[in-house]
Amino acid sequence: MKRSNTVIIGAGQTGLAMSRELSKRSINHVILERGQIANSWRKERWDSLRLLTPNWMNGLPGAPYLGRDPEGYMPVNEFADDLAGFAAANRAPVMEETSVLGVSPFGVGFRVQTDQGAIDCENVVVATGAASRTSRPSFAQDLSANITQLSPLDYKRPNDLPPGRVLVVGASASGTQIAREIHNSGRDVTIAVGEHVRVPRSYRDADILSWMEITGRWGDRYDEVEDLDRQRGVPSLQLTGQAGTNPLDLNALQDIGVEIVGRMAGVRDNTVMFSGSLANVCAAADLKMNRLLNGFDDWAHENGLFDKVDARDRPARTRVPDAPRLSIDLDREGIGTVIWATGYRPDHSWIDLPVFDRKGRIRHDGGFVSPGLYVMGLPFLRQRKSTFIDGAANDARDLANHLTRNLGLIKAA
Repeated sequence: MKRSNTVIIGAGQTGLAMSRELSKRSINHVILERGQIANSWRKERWDSLRLLTPNWMNGLPGAPYLGRDPEGYMPVNEFADDLAGFAAANRAPVMEETSVLGVSPFGVGFRVQTDQGAIDCENVVVATGAASRTSRPSFAQDLSANITQLSPLDYKRPNDLPPGRVLVVGASASGTQIAREIHNSGRDVTIAVGEHVRVPRSYRDADILSWMEITGRWGDRYDEVEDLDRQRGVPSLQLTGQAGTNPLDLNALQDIGVEIVGRMAGVRDNTVMFSGSLANVCAAADLKMNRLLNGFDDWAHENGLFDKVDARDRPARTRVPDAPRLSIDLDREGIGTVIWATGYRPDHSWIDLPVFDRKGRIRHDGGFVSPGLYVMGLPFLRQRKSTFIDGAANDARDLANHLTRNLGLIKAA
């Protein structure tokens, strides 16, 4: 039986950031990783994927980006290598190839059961992130067995797909990028569009995420916003890891020949049905985008920068077909693959503690779950950028401070 003060589960950017903070405080800990360091970045991303954040945002705690291309977008395998180097430089106590089977109460702390044995501890930090599993609608099971069904976690490259046309379901970052890549490989692609967050890659000659940073929006705190549950459920930004001259939105996809239809609503006899609300969904996304850009303009005006940045250049409104199709017979149209880019969810099924709400989501207050139990890497955990690389440092510092204070209280008692 092993023992440690704190067990961190997951060796991605959040787990390694927390490890660094605990080391600075001389708190004994161990990091458990089911594969190798940065496992999900290495094994659960498609080959061509680049980070959606510019390189200047991809530094790690105490290790800012120092390369020659701060406005570029690095491939995910390069970032995975950076994580491994960060772990080595900080002598992070990582146990690789160690799967966690369960976390349960034990004494005044917890017992973490792994496939390498059990570890008893006072604190557990769950740093497995928000994208352990993909979310699929229940009607996905109604598709016939001859249809190949994939998600962004197991799609790798167009050449792996079986013959035929492709239906991509979901129009956020993953869905739009995959749709474009498959179409550019020579396949006919249809994309089903639900709620999405449209933003330009750049605005007034600066990356959109630069505007989020300098206006303070990126650092909005979880305890200062209205309707936190809704904020935590907002889809990912419709971005791609390429320069602003190569935007990726529904207009760009239609320009190259990708068909857009409404949100997928059901399946009957291998015929898929789509909502008739495509025009309304796209109009809502355009409205929210322009509201965001208006806010950036207001900030520039208030700070005396309005005349020092390029004139505003609003993206054209989203074009919608006059009569988008409401159904497609997959067999008749020769569609052999459906890719479900319908979002992600965390996997906390191995936590044997009463910490879940009625929807099965772990309850927490800015990452604090219960005495000794913490979670990291979830949407809007402590700030708007919590799920981004740039958000790991601040969240880790705040939660490490909380953990340290609790240790002090326990010792005093």
